[in-house]
Amino acid sequence: MQAALALARRGLGNVWPNPSVGCVIVRDGQVVGRGWTQPGGRPHAETEALRRAGHLARGATAYVTLEPCSHHGRTPPCCDALIAAGIARVVCALRDPDHRVDGRGFVRLREAGIAVEEGLCAAEARAVTAGFIKRITQGLPLVTLKLATTLDGRIATRTGESQWITGPPARREAHALRARHDAILVGSGTALADDPELTCRLPGATPRQPLRVVADARLRMPVTARLVATAQDTPTLIVTAPGHPPSVRAPYQSAGVELATVPRAREGLALRPLLEALAQRGVTRVLAEGGAGIAAGLLREGLVDRLAWFHAPGIMGGDGLPAAYPLPVDVLAAMPRFRRVAARPLGEDWLTEFERD
Repeated sequence: MQAALALARRGLGNVWPNPSVGCVIVRDGQVVGRGWTQPGGRPHAETEALRRAGHLARGATAYVTLEPCSHHGRTPPCCDALIAAGIARVVCALRDPDHRVDGRGFVRLREAGIAVEEGLCAAEARAVTAGFIKRITQGLPLVTLKLATTLDGRIATRTGESQWITGPPARREAHALRARHDAILVGSGTALADDPELTCRLPGATPRQPLRVVADARLRMPVTARLVATAQDTPTLIVTAPGHPPSVRAPYQSAGVELATVPRAREGLALRPLLEALAQRGVTRVLAEGGAGIAAGLLREGLVDRLAWFHAPGIMGGDGLPAAYPLPVDVLAAMPRFRRVAARPLGEDWLTEFERD
């Protein structure tokens, strides 16, 4: 199952709206087939593993990280494929919360005479599948807030200079983070200040670039910005407030940008409806890269599930731009809290990862 989970991690960022699943087929103590969900969500992991196993799948055990599907979508049910291949036993980590499956896959397998065991490595599988589970059960994607700051939590000098606070190893890891997420979210202020590409630029890291999402209530983004100019090649969504006339929207749409509207909030856009709109598009994992307004808004509304905090070994002082604007927090009990789950050095910098407490 640990091997199946490692395979499942390969698909993160590449398979949405489907879950990323891993499958290992074992016969007589030997691995005879391995598979993981392919880019775009198809073929499924079980189908890939069975294809590699061939006739050796008959009488074998399939270790799968998520309950095999039992419904017809764009591909036939994986349950049918396992049954037809003669699999004798299925060991599964998690039940699929999708109402079209949710235990029906296990029932179908057992009715066909296949032994089914549930719950092996469930916690690890839940961590890998967290984005899909949250989209299905809550109508929201999993949100990771990425911050790159000095030791005192500053992301730019008082003059706005921010490139580069961290060194090359940390920046490479930031690109690896992008590869594992379906979408990257920034505010219009960050887009205007940095004119970023928001692409994963690690060679061979991902066959599918993440969806680039800009929260821009006033449609301030110039059509000459790199995010707009490259929209024909890399999917780009600008989320804005209602009321912009067609003449204002047309240049973005002509450039290949998709536009969506959500209600305004007191400061900028309402972020929960924005995330709900992404979930409706099938997005399961969002990497929020800034700026301070987006960070504060997500934290204020309790929408951050994970933190990826890159710390550079320097101090900027109180006149630097903070990682998050005021929340505000009047008492300690109101402070958003997280628990540390990992920490490691990246050159001179540190990456510390947290999960919501």
